[in-house]
Amino acid sequence: MYKLWIANKNYSSWSLRPWVLLKVLQIPFEENLCLFENGKSSHEKFSRFSPTGLVPCLIDENQTIWDSLAICEYVAEDYPQVWPKERKARAWARSASAEMHSGFSALRQQCPMDGTHNSPLNNISIELQTDLNRLQKLWQDGLNQFGGPWLAGSEFTAVDAFFAPVAFRIRSYHLPVNPAAKQWVDRILVLPAMKEWHEAGLQEPYIEH
Repeated sequence: MYKLWIANKNYSSWSLRPWVLLKVLQIPFEENLCLFENGKSSHEKFSRFSPTGLVPCLIDENQTIWDSLAICEYVAEDYPQVWPKERKARAWARSASAEMHSGFSALRQQCPMDGTHNSPLNNISIELQTDLNRLQKLWQDGLNQFGGPWLAGSEFTAVDAFFAPVAFRIRSYHLPVNPAAKQWVDRILVLPAMKEWHEAGLQEPYIEH
């Protein structure tokens, strides 16, 4: 069985991605939660199981995979439903996931994932608005091309998991998005797995930013 190492559910957006993917697709795994050190680096602590000292990290017997996108690709070799069946949708989903993996820096920096936060931003910067504009266009492209209700078609796949933390951010910071984007956000937030993650996060100790 896979062993997935994650950090705080209240704050670790990277951990959420493979966790919610495995949960929604009902892929068996053992959860290993290792909390951040309050006000200190967690690198040494995490280095006990992760070669980079970062999370998430998946261990499958003697194999270690230490990046969220690599984890999804590894799991897909055993469970093809991780990605869409149709080639065009699969290519789009991989491209969109990779863009999320490496981009949207203003959204990450100005709206860190925090399940306890529930108030609008005083100001949306030009950089953040640029990220929101791109986000909405990207989602609209996927929904239009593949018919929804998920980003790459009728089934929840890795691309939805990769944008799952964004759904929490949109709700927490009351970010303005168009109706199509809001519908996807509402859809993913009511998933039992997302509710489970959020509720567990609220029970964790507070971490100073």
